[in-house]
Amino acid sequence: MPLERSEVVRAVIVRTCKELKRDNGMIIRYNDNATVVIDQEGNPKGTRVFGAIACELRQFNFTKIVSLAPEVL
Repeated sequence: MPLERSEVVRAVIVRTCKELKRDNGMIIRYNDNATVVIDQEGNPKGTRVFGAIACELRQFNFTKIVSLAPEVL
């Protein structure tokens, strides 16, 4: 879906350059920042997700985004 210029949208951050520390002590850092645009119910507006995403999205009930991703770390 095309977005209008200056339209405010909801999005979920799936990758960040800032380190993400897990409970087991592992630190994850990506090379870029990435988001997925979602609607009011939390479903993604797009049909494809490029690149790896963190498995913590499953804990926040974004299972449709996790199922679209090619790799979950």
